Amino acid sequence: QVQLVESGGGLAQAGGSLRLSCAASVDTFTGYTLGWFRQAPGKEREFVAAIRWSGLNAYYSDSVKGRFTISIDNAKNTVYLQMNILKPEDTAVYYCAGSRNYFRVVGGSAEYWGQGTQVTVSS
Repeated sequence: QVQLVESGGGLAQAGGSLRLSCAASVDTFTGYTLGWFRQAPGKEREFVAAIRWSGLNAYYSDSVKGRFTISIDNAKNTVYLQMNILKPEDTAVYYCAGSRNYFRVVGGSAEYWGQGTQVTVSS
């Protein structure tokens, strides 16, 4: 069983930045893909970004490409989402997710989920 705990959400102004962190309770990230998803009020959950445990194959949704960066620190079993040039439409609850299947995550699902952290971007 993998437990994921997000932190770093909050309030930002449009054009600003936030960094989300997700700490995983695993001995090692080896073999896992970690990702970020988000769900805005009244909308379905959507894929944001994913990365393999090796730090390779980072993949982004078109809506965040060029503004968000996903990274992983294997020594800390932590995955990050650096969010720059934030827009009001980025407002959502952001969820960290994990799977041993990369294509499952980039396809929009995962076996393991965090509890979510709220990100609010004001105009």
